[in-house]
Formats: sequence, structure tokens, C-alpha cells
Amino acid sequence: MTKVVVLGGAGHIGSYLVPMLVKAGYDVTSVTRGKHQPYVSDAAWNHVAHLYLDRQQDSEFAQKVAAVNADIVIDLISFTLEDTKKMVAALKATKLSHYVFCSSVWAHGRAETLSVEPNGIKHPLDEYGKQKYASEQYLKQEYRENGFPGTVIMPGQISGPGWTIISPLANENTAVFQQIADGQAITLPNFGMETLHLVHASDVAQLFLKAVTHRNQALGESFHAVSASSVTLYGYAQAMYRFFDTKPQINFMPWDDWSQMIDSPADVEKTYYHIARSGQYSIASAQKLLDYQPQYSPIEVAEIVVQSYLDRGIVKHA
Repeated sequence: MTKVVVLGGAGHIGSYLVPMLVKAGYDVTSVTRGKHQPYVSDAAWNHVAHLYLDRQQDSEFAQKVAAVNADIVIDLISFTLEDTKKMVAALKATKLSHYVFCSSVWAHGRAETLSVEPNGIKHPLDEYGKQKYASEQYLKQEYRENGFPGTVIMPGQISGPGWTIISPLANENTAVFQQIADGQAITLPNFGMETLHLVHASDVAQLFLKAVTHRNQALGESFHAVSASSVTLYGYAQAMYRFFDTKPQINFMPWDDWSQMIDSPADVEKTYYHIARSGQYSIASAQKLLDYQPQYSPIEVAEIVVQSYLDRGIVKHA
């Protein structure tokens, strides 16, 4: 049986991916920092081996992962070039046939044309994006020069029930959903035409599984793990008013004025980095090479998450 190690197995992506791998017939080991539960329950977890390691605290992390001698390593938790290099070096001494690396659409930064292709030159805006892009470049070089079997997958704004979704204000503050539920007016930055690319975690997991099952087509390639379309802040807000059956009251304000109106610098920063890299990320190569078929649109993802807010009492609606 083919052995797979998933680093970050109980996180947003891993909660869906690990059971998918088990059901597809793989021998799966989930690597996590502690014994916390995945976001969604599934009987398949009864057939998963567990390895508890902390990447930030354990200097032997890469070596301990390599000691499992897996055929496939899916790395969902490498956030620096240094960590990626350590993992690659350790895995070269094993029977590894595929290393699937989780990057992010944030590695793109600002787009020059839409839709954005997964390969090509990128202009990341922050340290997170810069480190992800540096790891992508390193893995591509390792594949070209040394045949290291890497694949890069770049999720969009990962969403799903159980955690916080990026809102129509492009940040994680849930108050705007309550305002919409109460039929109050909201104010969007600029003209509300910046975009988000919300994607359900199960669709992201699907693409990781497709990369594993379509190894030959995936090697050396990069793919976007997003829904088939992106959504404007305006369209997102309209959809939420429809969801709550309240009358849309959407105002607009120039960025400088809007950012002064918001009393949380952290919220303003979140919004800035989301709308500054507004994009439409192409899934054409993932569809063609890997048969990727995302199940959810951005609005469907938002409705699922907001319903979970209602179920958990985070948002109330009469």
C-alpha cells in the first residue's frame, strides 16, 4: 500500500484531505503538533496513523518525517524557504516519489492581467507571500536540475464551516454579517469591485488528492486550488443581503476615508492585503491536467459558513 504523510493533517485542508486519501486506498500518517480534533469528523480517521511533532520547536522535524520513509509527502505547513529546504534535503534520502507543497495565491501579489496563470513571475506583497514564492522557485529549480518530484498547489481564501470566513469587507470581522442580518447599511471600500477568491476546504483537498492520483501530469507544475470564479466585494455583499432576506443598503467610500472610519488597524490591514491582490486565478491547467472539478462557488461557500455562524450563535437572525 502506498504510504502518504500529511504535514498539518488536522488543519483546514487536512481535515478533508486525510479521509479522502484513506478512502482512496492510501496508508496515511497525519503529522500534527498536538492531539486536537480535525474540523470535520469522519470514520476514516480510525484508519490513520498519527505522529505528533512541532515544526517550530523540534530541530529534527524534517528528519523525523523522513524516517517514516513515505512514498508521498503532502506539506501543508511550510511557511518559510528555510523549512522547505530542510524538508527537501531530508526527503532526498528516502523512497519519496512525490512532494506536494501548499503555497498560496498570496504569492502572486498584484496581478498585471486577469485571469492569473499559476506559473510565471509573481510580485508578492508581504513576507508570507514572499516566503511561499521563494519556496515555489526553489522547488521548480530542484525539479529541473535534480529531478526532485515536486508539485505546487496554491489555495485561495480557504473557507468552510467551523472557522472564520473573509467577509464582504475583506477581513475576518464577523460584525458585518450581523449588520446585514439586521438590515443595516454597510460601507465598502472604493467601489466594491475588488475581488475575493473564496474556496471550500474540501475543494482544496480535492485538488491535492488529484495531484497525488495524477502524479505524472502534476510533477514540476503549479496549480490554483480555487473555485471556478472569484467574487467582487459588492457581489458578495448583495448575496449576503439575499441570504438574510434583508434589503441591500450598500454604500461606498474612498480607501483613505474608509480606513479611517474602521476602528481596528488589524481589520484595515487585512482588508488592504486582500483587496490589493484582487485576482481571478485560472484553474484551466488543473482542469486539463488533473481533472479538477470544484464543487462550490464562492457564494455557496459563504452561505455554508454563514449558516454555521447562525448555528453557533455567532450571528443571530430572527
